[in-house]
Amino acid sequence: MKYCSLSGQRWIALLVSLVVNGVFATESKSQIQRVVALDPSDDPMLAPTNEIGPLNAKPEPAMQRLTAVSELTDVKPTDWAYQLLQSLIERYGAIAGYPDLTFRGNRAMTRYEFAAALVAAFPRVDLSSFATQQDLAALKKLTDEFAAELAVVKGKLNALERIEPVSTTTKFTGEAIFAVTGVAESRKAGDRDPTDSNLTLSSRAKLNFNSNLGNRTLLRTTLKANNISGLQNATGTDMARLSFQGDSDNLFELDEVSIRSRLNRQVTFQGFAVGGSVNKFTETLNPFLNSSGQGSISRFGQRNPLYRQGGEVGLGFSFNLNRRVSLDVGYLFDRGNRPNIGIGKAPYGAIAQLTYEFSKTAGIGLSYVRSFNSLDTNTGSERANDPFNDRSNAITADSVGVQAAIGIAENLAVAGWAGFTRARAADLPNDPTATIVNWAVTVAAPNLGGEGNLLGFVVGQPPKVTANDFQVWGRSFRDRDTGLHLEAFYRIRLHRGISITPGFIILTHPDHNSNNDPVFVGTVRTTFSF
Repeated sequence: MKYCSLSGQRWIALLVSLVVNGVFATESKSQIQRVVALDPSDDPMLAPTNEIGPLNAKPEPAMQRLTAVSELTDVKPTDWAYQLLQSLIERYGAIAGYPDLTFRGNRAMTRYEFAAALVAAFPRVDLSSFATQQDLAALKKLTDEFAAELAVVKGKLNALERIEPVSTTTKFTGEAIFAVTGVAESRKAGDRDPTDSNLTLSSRAKLNFNSNLGNRTLLRTTLKANNISGLQNATGTDMARLSFQGDSDNLFELDEVSIRSRLNRQVTFQGFAVGGSVNKFTETLNPFLNSSGQGSISRFGQRNPLYRQGGEVGLGFSFNLNRRVSLDVGYLFDRGNRPNIGIGKAPYGAIAQLTYEFSKTAGIGLSYVRSFNSLDTNTGSERANDPFNDRSNAITADSVGVQAAIGIAENLAVAGWAGFTRARAADLPNDPTATIVNWAVTVAAPNLGGEGNLLGFVVGQPPKVTANDFQVWGRSFRDRDTGLHLEAFYRIRLHRGISITPGFIILTHPDHNSNNDPVFVGTVRTTFSF
């Protein structure tokens, strides 16, 4: 093989510069590519927590940028290349070391590595500043000599750029809630027994495992343990249900197993094996109050009850039609693994919602929900949860909802919704139908009195049966009166991961019956998040 010759010291300086610049420029580019491939700006949920290399590749150690040659533990002042390395570090910042701060200058270099060094070095180093035209001509001959290797390396780099990184990194988060709750003395809805007015201390813990699978795909697994008893037993109505309520005797249960993947910039896929809900497919447009640990203290105040129909196993897609308009669809069923009913007769809920964002702080959503035997939302009256008095095993429901939100000022947002449901009992004589209506207005004042604080109000009518063809003892099985849900709470941020939220709920006519005494519920919710 014939080599070109360069003048003594220039040959060493150029070769060291090229090799160092080339090798470490290649390494830096590799690291940058690994980050860009999963750009967090594409989807915050799918942001990588570390840098992962290509498929089936052994991870290379990340290089440490240097400011002085003395930082390299295996380079001594007596080494022949010490001065050259020092110059390259101080003048060009072209040297990087391995994580253990070694340079490994005696390691053999392959022709492919040298070719890659040439490719990376030429764009980065202004050779004209310290090289003569004769030197540049010699380097041109070197490039021609390694033309075959350069072509191979370029092909490999292009192939690597097309490979999506895969990360099995799992980010662990959690939340713990401790709540003191009490009900003011009155009479239970539906009878004359006194309410259970004793103070209770209860808790809930959630552990989330978010695994980045690469290709903009997130696998979420959630465990939950709680012992928060339902207030419907203490008050006689589901209208007093808390947002964080549930009881597993403090035993951890599988709460959610889901996968979310961005197929492209316009389409996102979601699938649920456990813990699905139709609200997870779309925007509920009540952002400040939607969280059970940080938002509304009531279940009704979180979102339109229409979103609570359906099972927990299924899939959905979100389509970004343009910068302002999105279409979300989803289907969830329950108990579809039973041979006696199969998927066709299993309880299910399907949603389609069109959302329009006027701006970053204002939007409106139009939703349609079709459900089968999933009408009970645990938020309305007894009749709204079951308008056919437990006589039907084939309740189909068509629901239409509208929800909107607007940021009036920096620390003030107003949201609201209205829901209409037409339910039909297909297995009862004459196919009786029932009409169920609900509405609410919410007000949120974020950062009021301090960063992370939140003042919230909810005024609304929980689901109410306004008309019903079904009769009991010759009387229409509908709600004859109208009760209101009144709620106020103030979340105080004590620390980055600690907040305390005192709040109360007033039900003017529980179960939409004026004969029932008003119900007063108070709670102090303390939330730890990490």
